[in-house]
Amino acid sequence: MSDPKESIYKVMFHNSGQIYEVYARTIYQSDLYGFIEVEEYIFGKSNQVVIDPSEDKLRNEFEGVQRSFIPMHSVIRIDEVEREGVPKISEGQGNNITAFPLTYPKNGGNS
Repeated sequence: MSDPKESIYKVMFHNSGQIYEVYARTIYQSDLYGFIEVEEYIFGKSNQVVIDPSEDKLRNEFEGVQRSFIPMHSVIRIDEVEREGVPKISEGQGNNITAFPLTYPKNGGNS
């Protein structure tokens, strides 16, 4: 196995009906029960001529984020990879992947 300082992880998880695929240098089980922590996000060079809109959206969304707490039931897969790829957002519809059922209170929780 490679040196932990050089490891790169691809994390795929559900977020608001979409599937996020991000790359990070550090992930671990959180002390906050039921969550994983993701740190040190990796994004491509911003000076490229062609910019993928979903990568740009992810870069803007996670800009300034030191650490993310992702619920374990939202995680689809975590891979240790040799090099970073292109972060992306894809639609969660029409896949073999089904989100864990969530229930929301009626009327926004107000009775």
